[in-house]
Amino acid sequence: MLIAAAREALKDLIDPKMRGILWKVLGLSLLCLIALWVAIRTLFLWLAVPWLAQLFPTMPEWTGWITFVLLILAAVGLALGLALLMAPVSAFVAGIFLDEAAEHVERNDYPYDLPGKAMPVIQSLVLAVKFLGVVIVGNIFALFLLLIPGVNLVAFLIVNGYLLGREFFEFAAMRFMPPEKARALRQKYGFRVFLAGLVIAGFVAIPIVNLATPLFAAAFMIHIVKRLPVGSA
Repeated sequence: MLIAAAREALKDLIDPKMRGILWKVLGLSLLCLIALWVAIRTLFLWLAVPWLAQLFPTMPEWTGWITFVLLILAAVGLALGLALLMAPVSAFVAGIFLDEAAEHVERNDYPYDLPGKAMPVIQSLVLAVKFLGVVIVGNIFALFLLLIPGVNLVAFLIVNGYLLGREFFEFAAMRFMPPEKARALRQKYGFRVFLAGLVIAGFVAIPIVNLATPLFAAAFMIHIVKRLPVGSA
């Protein structure tokens, strides 16, 4: 079941319509990162220049080199930080487009089933924030476990598998049933949902490819929910 659902989700991911959604996600994510870059750089200059002026009131000529080196180090650090933030930011942005992706999967693969119901805008934004939090918390927790040899990769998969599996399954299930029933369904098929989460966590572990994780996970979980006895309820 999981293998078939993952295969279908990958097929959905290369569909022209889904690629269009992915380009929108990446474009908005890039704009968010650029805005963040400008804001942090401006804040750094605003804080650093007065600090240097107080430290060196007469501003000898060699202090210009200190400013230059600090700017270079700040730029490198910021670039690395933004590279690490790309996946969480794209997860947040993609959360806004999950219903659009889910509708495409349903229309394309289940044309004769009753379509799911899209979430209200506010609920979609809340869900996007939750996805962002799940990605950040999961990876911070796994980052601490990097200090324990032989445990880090396993910890990364388990933590992300549980969190991502739970959130994306409930998203998919809530398109066809009330939230309470969706949570009950997740608990009933908890182990299967966890295994599906491990597949998503494995997708997250692939650099660059992981930018498409939310869209893959949404399609993947739609296929899983549809394959359950109450999938079309």
